[in-house]
Amino acid sequence: MPVALITGSNGLIGSESVRFFSQQGFDVVGIDNDMRQYFFGASASTKPIRHQLEKELSNYTHADIDIRDLDALTNVFKEYGSDIQLIIHTAAQPSHDWAANEPFTDFSVNANGTLNLLELTRQHCPEAVFIFTSTNKVYGDTPNNLPLVELETRWEIDQAHPYYEKGIDEQMSIDHCKHSLFGASKVAADILVQEYGRYFGMKTACFRGGCLTGPHHAGAKLHGFLSYLMKCAITGDHYTVIGYKGKQVRDNIHSFDLVNMFWEFYNAPRSGEVYNAGGSRFSNCSMAEAIQICEEITGKKMNYSYEESPRIGDHIWWISDVSKFQSHYPNWQYKFGIQDILQQIHDQALLAQATH
Repeated sequence: MPVALITGSNGLIGSESVRFFSQQGFDVVGIDNDMRQYFFGASASTKPIRHQLEKELSNYTHADIDIRDLDALTNVFKEYGSDIQLIIHTAAQPSHDWAANEPFTDFSVNANGTLNLLELTRQHCPEAVFIFTSTNKVYGDTPNNLPLVELETRWEIDQAHPYYEKGIDEQMSIDHCKHSLFGASKVAADILVQEYGRYFGMKTACFRGGCLTGPHHAGAKLHGFLSYLMKCAITGDHYTVIGYKGKQVRDNIHSFDLVNMFWEFYNAPRSGEVYNAGGSRFSNCSMAEAIQICEEITGKKMNYSYEESPRIGDHIWWISDVSKFQSHYPNWQYKFGIQDILQQIHDQALLAQATH
């Protein structure tokens, strides 16, 4: 039976991938050492998801390994060898705010960990498909130089601009801008994934995500925008809106829709590809609009305040152009929009409360 090796297997995209590919007949090996708890505290721990996957899936094997531990990773690759047909690499330090606190940790996880996985793939299963969850933060703050217009509830790009209809494409420069240290470490990983595809002819792809989200996200203050926002909407905990008048725009892609992109790529892989992967014009909102939807779903006013200074390197307006991916894989389409996503996050949060 083919093996899918999934790093960050108990996180949002990792666990969605585990469930999806186990249903496609893969033996799934999950690598996750719950560093999310270290990054964001006990409430962000992924251990409950690990226990759930181990309980539900007979073809799931968990490996409690840090992706920086080359020896431990090597043992896994040696054990499964060429049976590994797919690597989905989602493990990361995911917060640009947190990265500045521990730059060595951030870079070693995001860059060195990715290099470990790429080189072990080349040595032990070079025909495997290697999928990397990159980020739109590789573009740094370049999107903030676009001609933006302030509307009542959001920033929007000028209608005369080529990006207005579909969003930002993969041709945007990742150079000469401010990224945050997180963005820089992800750039290093992104370029490595491309290089192993182009230089060694491996089947690699970078999916540069917008806001990746869904009902199984362990949202925390520094990461997991919609999940944490809805958590605060339900509990009444205080939420801080940071910068840009609360009108900053994010496109939001449901974890299920992103993993279906992975599935399409796996079935017809290419080498060294790069795809913007967000909600595009199909699924996006501003912070102000997200708060309004949360209040409508919960029936409660949110407890929030505004802080003027924006996060370093943060985007004012981001909408992904996914037309390149759609041109390569025309069978793929979205299933969940922003209203669906927030409703699911709400319902899952209430279910979790009821069962604890």
